[in-house]
Amino acid sequence: MNAPSSQALQAFLEQCRQRVDSALKAHLSGQVLSKKLLEAMQYATLKGGKRIRPVLAYASFLAIDDELVKADAVACAVELMHCYSLVHDDLPAMDDDELRRGLPTVHKAYDEATAILTGDALQSLAFQVIARSSVAGISSSTRLEMVAILSEAAGMQGMVAGQALDFDAVGKPLDQTQLGIMHSLKTGALIKASVQMGALSSPAVTEEQFQTLSNYAEHIGLAFQVQDDILDVTGNTDVLGKPQGSDEALNKPTYVSLLGLEAAQAKAAELAEQAVDALESFPESADTLRWLAQFIIKRVH
Repeated sequence: MNAPSSQALQAFLEQCRQRVDSALKAHLSGQVLSKKLLEAMQYATLKGGKRIRPVLAYASFLAIDDELVKADAVACAVELMHCYSLVHDDLPAMDDDELRRGLPTVHKAYDEATAILTGDALQSLAFQVIARSSVAGISSSTRLEMVAILSEAAGMQGMVAGQALDFDAVGKPLDQTQLGIMHSLKTGALIKASVQMGALSSPAVTEEQFQTLSNYAEHIGLAFQVQDDILDVTGNTDVLGKPQGSDEALNKPTYVSLLGLEAAQAKAAELAEQAVDALESFPESADTLRWLAQFIIKRVH
């Protein structure tokens, strides 16, 4: 695998951002009964963000196919689901954060009731986008499988379960296995779903390819969270777009608190290497996924 130039990788990231932002704007427009709700949904979704999950969906698709338009629907769906989770995570009853993506959180910019409704609406819109996708070659059974994957990643076997475990773990010691399970649900589940749904966006995907990409996604999902734990210690609020040190302030267990900073950095590097190794059977078409494994553990926000 030849490492891409910084410009090439940034160009791909920007291409993905522009595609998904354009599609999201289309889904978040039109006539609505509540102008305030729509504005809050746009605020939560269109005001920045790394778009890592859509990027992974597009990159997974490109490992198999070459017409990115086929992956636009899943790219939107995973970002809508992610944004819903952020809005609810930031609520006073959860993490009680006041800053997200460098701006006041939704419940601060509007109010708590609007924030709850905004999250609810974004979540349901994610499923609607998939169900009504009309991309040629994507069968109804495939869309149904995508809905099943996304609902599992978002619900009691995914993000919601991870958030519940995270909430219950405040102030309690966790071993590495327990922490890994919590993070694989809270963060890793939606990242894995992004990769899987990106793959399913190609009618040409095989079961072997799907399983290989799923294996990659499991490693990269955990690597992403380990790097988040590291950035909570090493980053700064202006760059992160959210309060630095918030995990420590809430006395949450993290890989840094459990292993120490250097060991956590080594863990992230190990997971990224395992993700790349999982793609051994793929040709150069999967190089973007390989590059993203390193990008994820080297990012600064």
